[in-house]
Amino acid sequence: MTDEQLAAIQDRIKSPFLEGLAPPELNVILAAARQCRFQAGTVVTWRGTPADRVFLLVTGRARFFVLTPEGRKILLLWLAEGEIFGAAATLRRPSDYIVSTETVKDSTVLAWNRSTIRRLGMRYPRLLENLLLTSAEYLSFYVATHMALTCRTAAQRLASVLLSLTQGIGRTVRSGVEIDVSNEELAQAANVTHFTASRLISTWQKQGALAKTRGKILLHSSGKLLLAKI
Repeated sequence: MTDEQLAAIQDRIKSPFLEGLAPPELNVILAAARQCRFQAGTVVTWRGTPADRVFLLVTGRARFFVLTPEGRKILLLWLAEGEIFGAAATLRRPSDYIVSTETVKDSTVLAWNRSTIRRLGMRYPRLLENLLLTSAEYLSFYVATHMALTCRTAAQRLASVLLSLTQGIGRTVRSGVEIDVSNEELAQAANVTHFTASRLISTWQKQGALAKTRGKILLHSSGKLLLAKI
């Protein structure tokens, strides 16, 4: 990348992956990356394929997913700008990607190949520490998700997904927080049927907790959602 590109990325990006690194260290790390652009709907990593690169989402949006043996897509975690994916590429033993990752919007990422990110990690230990912290956060998310599947009702799971999305990819607007998500995507993430998700969203809309438009949800108040009657 050129000096201008490096400067623009440093000005724009705020990533836990790069926390605690001095400007000269950031210059070296960012200069070693390859900048890539992907259209919305592109699968960047496939579960079960060799983990040969680590990615940092600079612009756009992405999410983790898996496919069941029957081919059904299960959505996992949405990724906002500054998040990383493909961390398995940093392991000493060659590994496969644990989940698949697809772009939700047109996106720009920085990519480091396996040998490069491992070399940088040995040179700058804080980089590996940041990766471990991010991995721990992802594990905490999946533990909470598993507990929700076993202990919560469909309405509670769907409400939890909505609140998680507003915190992760939501945009604050005058009347609440807006997220780009469809009923089908919410159903997949909460492990409920499309009919159940649509019914619950309609109920919450009538109760004033949110407003639904095509491909978007505007959450007026998290408190109203949690207190809404089902």
